[in-house]
Amino acid sequence: MANQIAAQGVHHFRLTVSNVDRAVKFYTEVLGFTKLMDLNPGAFLSNGSVGLGIGPHPFPDRAIKNDRFDENRIGLDHMSFAVPSRAALDDAVRVLDSHGVAHSEIRDLGEGFGISIVVFRDPDNVQLEVSGPRK
Repeated sequence: MANQIAAQGVHHFRLTVSNVDRAVKFYTEVLGFTKLMDLNPGAFLSNGSVGLGIGPHPFPDRAIKNDRFDENRIGLDHMSFAVPSRAALDDAVRVLDSHGVAHSEIRDLGEGFGISIVVFRDPDNVQLEVSGPRK
């Protein structure tokens, strides 16, 4: 018997959002996900590699009114989506601009990471990145 779980990448994430329709629109229109099914309430999306569950608060009576994501709480800090080339990273910046999504400049994270990133936020303030080769 193995001493570790042989995890092989990420299958899916599930985000609790304040507005399901707004989140689905953002992830499909800006990040190219496809809506695969309604979960009533919620939806399941995919980009062909990663699944993304979008849903309201599981316990609405415990939801914090007007809550926004904050990476200083325990849990998710950010999600990063890979693109295959530096040109695709440049294209991502153009897409964000065309949708009016505020973002960082493309940042080279150096040889240790071996990637460049652009950072932005979804409508609930979840930090997202698009990551690609440095050059």
